[in-house]
Amino acid sequence: MTDKNTPILVTALFGDGDNGWLQHLRRTHYPPERNRVPAHLTLFHHLPPSIEAELGGRLAVHAATPRPAAQLAGVIDLGAGTALRVESAMLEDIRADLAEAFRGLLTPQDRAPWRPHVTIQNKVDPGEAKQLQTSLRAIFEPRPLSIVALASWRYRNGPWEPIRKYSFRG
Repeated sequence: MTDKNTPILVTALFGDGDNGWLQHLRRTHYPPERNRVPAHLTLFHHLPPSIEAELGGRLAVHAATPRPAAQLAGVIDLGAGTALRVESAMLEDIRADLAEAFRGLLTPQDRAPWRPHVTIQNKVDPGEAKQLQTSLRAIFEPRPLSIVALASWRYRNGPWEPIRKYSFRG
C-alpha cells in the first residue's frame, strides 16, 4: 500500500564495521538537534509515492546481484558541513538505471549529476566545517566501504520511516 503524500528516498546501507564508524563520526560532528537520521548514502532524495511498487521491484532486481564494490575516497567541503566522497562504479550503474526508469518523475535535485557521499556534518559555521575537513584530511586514507543493501524510506519531515531493505546477494 502506498502513502499518497509522502516522498520516497532510496539509500545504500553500510556493513556493520563501516556503519558503526560512520555513525560515530556523524554523532560526533553533526549538530545533535539536527541529527534526525543515521549516516547514509542517498541515491534519490524525493521519488513520488505512486512508484513505490515498481521501485520495490527494481530494487529487488538490483539486490539480487553481488554487493557493489565501493570505497571512501576523500573529504568533501559542503560549505557549512563535511562529507566523505564515495566511489562505486556499480552503485553509479544502479542509480543510472533507476534514474532512467523514472526519468520523467525526478525532482531537479535527483536529475542533477550524482555526487555520492556520506554527510558527517552539516549546517554548522563554515569555519567549524573547515577545521573538521583539515583534521580529517590530515589522517584520511582511502578505504573500502561495505555496501550491504539498498533501502527505501518515507520522508516524515525529518525522521524517515523504513519501507523495505533489499540485501545484496553474497
